[in-house]
Amino acid sequence: MFEKTPVQEKSFKGFLKRLALRLKEHPHVFAFIRFFIVALRKFRRKLNRLVGGFAVRYRISGRRRKREKATVFNKNVKFSIVVPLYNTPIKFLREMIKSVQNQTYANWQLCMADGSDSEHSYVGEYVQSVADDRICYKKLEKNMGIADNTNACIEMASGDFIALFDHDDLLHPSALFEMAKAIDEGADFVYTDEVTFVGRTSNITIYNFKPDYSPDTLRSYNYICHLTAFSKELLNKVGGFNRDYDGSQDYDLILRLTEKAKNIVHIPKALYFWRSHKASVASDVSAKPYVVESAKRALVSHIERLGLSGRVEDATVPTTYKIQYDIIGEPLVSIIIPNKDHTDDLEKCLSSVYEKSTYKNFEVIVVENNSTEPETFEYYKTAQSKYSNLRVITWESGFNYSAINNFAVEQASGDYILLLNNDIEVITSDWIEQMLMFAQRKDVGAVGAKLYYDDDTIQHAGVIVGLGGVAGHSHKGFARDNPGYMARASIAQNLSACTAACLMIRKDVYNEVGGLDEGYAVAFNDIDFCMKIRDFGYLIVFTPFAEFYHYESKSRGDEDTPEKRARFNGEIFRFQERWGKELKAGDPYYNPNLTLDSEDFTLR
Repeated sequence: MFEKTPVQEKSFKGFLKRLALRLKEHPHVFAFIRFFIVALRKFRRKLNRLVGGFAVRYRISGRRRKREKATVFNKNVKFSIVVPLYNTPIKFLREMIKSVQNQTYANWQLCMADGSDSEHSYVGEYVQSVADDRICYKKLEKNMGIADNTNACIEMASGDFIALFDHDDLLHPSALFEMAKAIDEGADFVYTDEVTFVGRTSNITIYNFKPDYSPDTLRSYNYICHLTAFSKELLNKVGGFNRDYDGSQDYDLILRLTEKAKNIVHIPKALYFWRSHKASVASDVSAKPYVVESAKRALVSHIERLGLSGRVEDATVPTTYKIQYDIIGEPLVSIIIPNKDHTDDLEKCLSSVYEKSTYKNFEVIVVENNSTEPETFEYYKTAQSKYSNLRVITWESGFNYSAINNFAVEQASGDYILLLNNDIEVITSDWIEQMLMFAQRKDVGAVGAKLYYDDDTIQHAGVIVGLGGVAGHSHKGFARDNPGYMARASIAQNLSACTAACLMIRKDVYNEVGGLDEGYAVAFNDIDFCMKIRDFGYLIVFTPFAEFYHYESKSRGDEDTPEKRARFNGEIFRFQERWGKELKAGDPYYNPNLTLDSEDFTLR
């Protein structure tokens, strides 16, 4: 195939030169090989660069290690990594210590307090055999429980930041480097994503890609968990671990720390490798049943410190919780329902509201909008005589969802506004209470509910901004009883937005943000509204404990004409222009390692 060339070098370098010359004589072969090599290099760089998604890797390249080790930060922060030891298997102990020694960031101290019994004396013997000036070890006179054992570790700590680390887990080599980078930019509390593995680090069973700091999500379960680091100054303000919460001592401490932290930073990279084995909580919470009761007590203490009152219950998924906040007084809730004809749907909606709702202090305002069927107006008369506190007001202009609701809010008497579609049917009888208990909090601006299609699949479990280019519904199409990704279809949580098909807002917040933007006649008005609410400093809460059927868009129909499509595209453009910066940054309550192409939280 190849002719001889005059190149006579016999070294490997000479061989490569001869090969290159011969390949140039066959450009199609040369092009293919060049393409293959370039593609291989790009793929390798991507694997080395990514820490999330399918490219989670425990090892890093030599080039990356060299670059990170050479990085100099303005703050040469020292980490004290605290590890309470108890009868740790020698293999786990060896691998845990090695993962710290392999960190690319060098300014660390490993503090280990050993509560192991006499049959496991090898623990102390091994640690002391590998100890150097960065490894501190203390043999405890007795096992004092995980909280006090960890406090003993902290007593040895001389670092600026404390990092919590379990004795059978592993740190990614870049873990401290990434945390140091966040601290250099002003963080006083940092946490990362994590993965759970069985046996080998390549055998990953769970990818836990977390949202940014979300107080209501944290009150539903300890989603922050691993890896966590916080300033020693912050720890001194709130105190150390409390033995009263053994089993969930980390949860209790994280709740106290986040109450006082000034800058909580989430690093969306899997930097903690949580080992699952027979005796670990990662394997089965039933291995440590006291964990759940400790967590619930920690939550009760947490809400009391915040000046809130309520009770903590188990949610549907083990180790997730539901806070049932006490409702203050019995405020009037104004339920606003726009309507055009479709009286069968409206009657189904109204009858479910009046017959199923356990909270009775509400008014209903039906906004009549250009109905054409005479039967509709007869129905209004019947409904007003049948249902108490129901008014029908008339909007005479064309359909504009934002303008219609703004018009109705001006005439509403309640301190709370509940925007409701006429194609909604109530499922849970205490739905008003479930939404009101969040809406009454001064830090909350709007509360959304869980909606199902009539086939009992999820239509709405909150909104992810950026999904599909603009926004999409979380867990859309999942079965009703499916808890969702990391239980997120089954817990109360903070999100960027919720649909206004069922949305509760305090009236003062509604007016403060200027109501719904009437530039959005049909689509994205609710998402824009929630973004404005967040821009004013309020939280959006999604609760799965207020449930409804939503017979979506029955009244309005699909985007099936050129005029409707043009309007829809204009509303997309309006949203993207206004919230372009936020779209580019990504939804803080989602994760950049998760897909934007579907609603199922699959990896990107």
